[in-house]
Amino acid sequence: MNIKKISSIKHKTLFYLILFSVFILLVLWESQLLMSNYLYEKYQIKDMNAIAEEVSRKDRDELPKYLENVVYNNAICIEHTNRQGLTVLYNDAATGCLLGREGSDLEEYKEELRNSGEVTKAIKLVNKDYKSYALLYGVETSDGYVYLFTMLSNVNKNYRIIKDQLIYITIMVIALALIISLFLAKVISEPIVEITNKSKELAQGNYDVKFEKNGIKEIDELADTLGYLENEVKKTDEYRRDLMANVSHDLKTPLTMIKAYAEMVRDITYKDKEKREKNLNVIIEESDRLNILVNDILELSKLQENSQTLNLETFDLVTEINNVLKRYDILKENEGYDIIAKLPKKAIVKADKNRISQVIYNLINNALNYTGDDKKVTIKVTSDKKDYLVEIIDSGKGIEPEKIEHIWDKYYKNEKNHKRNVMGTGLGLSIVKNILEQHKFKYGVNSIIDKGTTFYFRIPKDNSVKK
Repeated sequence: MNIKKISSIKHKTLFYLILFSVFILLVLWESQLLMSNYLYEKYQIKDMNAIAEEVSRKDRDELPKYLENVVYNNAICIEHTNRQGLTVLYNDAATGCLLGREGSDLEEYKEELRNSGEVTKAIKLVNKDYKSYALLYGVETSDGYVYLFTMLSNVNKNYRIIKDQLIYITIMVIALALIISLFLAKVISEPIVEITNKSKELAQGNYDVKFEKNGIKEIDELADTLGYLENEVKKTDEYRRDLMANVSHDLKTPLTMIKAYAEMVRDITYKDKEKREKNLNVIIEESDRLNILVNDILELSKLQENSQTLNLETFDLVTEINNVLKRYDILKENEGYDIIAKLPKKAIVKADKNRISQVIYNLINNALNYTGDDKKVTIKVTSDKKDYLVEIIDSGKGIEPEKIEHIWDKYYKNEKNHKRNVMGTGLGLSIVKNILEQHKFKYGVNSIIDKGTTFYFRIPKDNSVKK
């Protein structure tokens, strides 16, 4: 079983920053210590070439002064032999200088340089026993011959200095890495820890927490996301409480009525046919209310889970609307509602007939619940080249602009504006939304305060059927 080691942001930041610092220090040690001899040799050869070229161009009067300046400013020694055979040594006490020393093997190399026939020539000398290297230059001048000698690998002192410096630098860099990593960990981890703690409060039901931003893009985006989540969870929780209240009320009222009228039939009116029939009708109506309530909840659950597929078929939308309107005949007779239908003769479409009927039924129910004192509701179907536009219009108080976006939410009911006793749990429009989106039909709502509200959707024509 693999067990991942869990580390905090502080420890992770510390580890990776120190790892980066160690890598940089290794590169520094490599470049400064291992390459010091190579770099020293490269620059020394470059300087010696420049000095040799300059020596070859000096006349006899300028040469002695120039050679004095050269040995004063560089770690080399010089031997100058003029035309008369007079030899002058410059800085012959320099470390490793072999010029002017008796018994030295240097004479054969000096002779080789003189006989080369070149104005300037160099030989690299190697001492295998001591693993040391030197350069010997021979330069022919206007007043004789000049030999330049310098060690190439005598950098031990500089090596030790660089090494000591790097040790101090290493200690300083690691200490600085610790300080920076602790600072970065604090800057990054503290906001995340704070967001984590507030998220736990949110999970426990505290919807008043605020997720603060701190200027780090990713953390700010996380704070915005959690803030949005908080608003949605809060809204859902409010809807849930409303649902419980609505369901409790809507269940309690018909159940109370059913029980009361059932007891009345049992104890009082069971012998009176007319009163018994009337009481039984009330029981049936209240049972229907319960059935609508339960069906709405189950229907929305199925739609949101996409557990039911669409059964697409070709049908006449006008015929289906008229079938739905027949259900309201008793409402028109008993309560005086005026349902106006402005329909064409035919409207052939292809969709799930049962679900579209449910959409129309729910929208008419909603319009009846919120229409004005004139109790007027209009259903209108118009057409263009591609679609039929179905509109359900009421004459109610309208919907405030800031509330329009919420009317499609499940459990939402605009309690302030309803006209008649609303039957249901506020699921009707949410069911409409899910069915139309499942069909990929366009839908919406237009509302004017104190004028009324129009719900609409577009359903494509089925042009494959000849009229």
